[in-house]
Amino acid sequence: MRSILALDQGTTSSRAILFDHAGGVVAVAQKEFPQHFPKPGWVEHDPVDLWSTQLGVAAEVLQKANRSAADVAAIGITNQRETTIVWDRETGQPVCNAIVWQDRRTASLCDALRKRKLDRVVRRKTGLVVDAYFSATKVQWILQHVKGARARAKAGRLAFGTVDSWLVWNLTGGRVHVTDASNASRTMLYDIRTGDWDDALLDIFGVPRAMLPAVRSSSEVYGHTSLLGGSIPIAGIAGDQQAALFGQVCTRPGMVKNTYGTGCFMLMNTGAKPIASKNSLLTTVAWRIGHRTEYALEGSIFIAGAVVQWLRDGLGIIRSAAEIESLAASVPDTHGVYLVPAFAGLGAPHWDQYARGALVGLTRGTTRAHVARAALEGIALQVMNVLKAMEADAGIRLKELRVDGGASANNLLMQLQADLLNVPVVRPKVAETTALGAAYLAGLAVGFWTSQAEIARQWQADRRFTPNMKPAARKTLAAGWKKALARAKGWEAP
Repeated sequence: MRSILALDQGTTSSRAILFDHAGGVVAVAQKEFPQHFPKPGWVEHDPVDLWSTQLGVAAEVLQKANRSAADVAAIGITNQRETTIVWDRETGQPVCNAIVWQDRRTASLCDALRKRKLDRVVRRKTGLVVDAYFSATKVQWILQHVKGARARAKAGRLAFGTVDSWLVWNLTGGRVHVTDASNASRTMLYDIRTGDWDDALLDIFGVPRAMLPAVRSSSEVYGHTSLLGGSIPIAGIAGDQQAALFGQVCTRPGMVKNTYGTGCFMLMNTGAKPIASKNSLLTTVAWRIGHRTEYALEGSIFIAGAVVQWLRDGLGIIRSAAEIESLAASVPDTHGVYLVPAFAGLGAPHWDQYARGALVGLTRGTTRAHVARAALEGIALQVMNVLKAMEADAGIRLKELRVDGGASANNLLMQLQADLLNVPVVRPKVAETTALGAAYLAGLAVGFWTSQAEIARQWQADRRFTPNMKPAARKTLAAGWKKALARAKGWEAP
């Protein structure tokens, strides 16, 4: 009856999943929460919503499975990364809404850093490009714009954290303020080689060290929570994409996974050595277990599954996200239509924070089915760009792509992906790999699983998509996509 509870705090919903010893799903609970868009390009969450929905689904999943706290060996946490929360250490109250990773309000701060040539320092120490995506300029903005925040931060009264830190703080009643190395590596404040917050970076962004959480490994007991009816150790933390890499058992250098969530995130395990990208990818910490840090190359695509939400909620051309597959499959091609979903700028390998979404190639013959298919192709074509950059950086030709995330259930999208990459796309039996990775990290820390080798034996493929597109068709699609990207880039003048 013993199981691991994974808390998966995502961009649009909070989920809780119970896993058994075989890595199988026992029960799932999920709750969406409001998105706030106070100005164009701004994206916020109420931190109280993140916490209350996450605690609510944790209690709900135990009830669904007819389990109690005594049946839970440990809790693992995985979270939307880069999203920035600042709160008062005494009251536990946030000083403002969370600034979400998609938020672009700090683009001008990033421009200023580049003009001062400080982007080179940031790149060398953090493995990241200077972009509004990461946490540092978000904290900087909060300290500049929330009345009294800077003085309170210097006095040690304010705490900063990504969402994992916020959840652990609340789960432990404010006793524990930590993050793990994978989340720390997404802040632009952490030196990925020394494994600590960097004073020079803190100075550049004006962030007092007193605000920061302690950086711990991704698999250890950080503290206990008694909010679910008994004392449970919190024993695993990883940012959502690193957790998915671990859940997909991509534990050998050269193995690659791609997660199709709100955004799309491709990671390649590069082992104990960080590889500096020459093709505008990110070098990031994959995880730290014990004293061993492993690294990954990452390509971040800001909008993937979110484009399907936009077709549903913004345009109203589908009633549910699941409907897109049959609608897109009702036409053999897009009729020359391309949809570049640069709603929050373009991520890797372009890093254009002034790009905006573009729908091009429209004629009177264009139907909603063509737009739906163009949306799916737009996701797959973005992934194609990232993979080419990744192969060039690592000098490794991909043998297969392991996939997960909500949109990986879309068979048409997965087939398009295999066709465009010209490599097999493999979907695992347990699609909940992000939560599973957090569960594995927590379970390893408390001896629920004895080794990574034991975990690796549990991974099983559900379906393999093999490429069958003719090279000429692939070439034509790629050429059209390049033209469409050119129309979307630099749309919003700095």
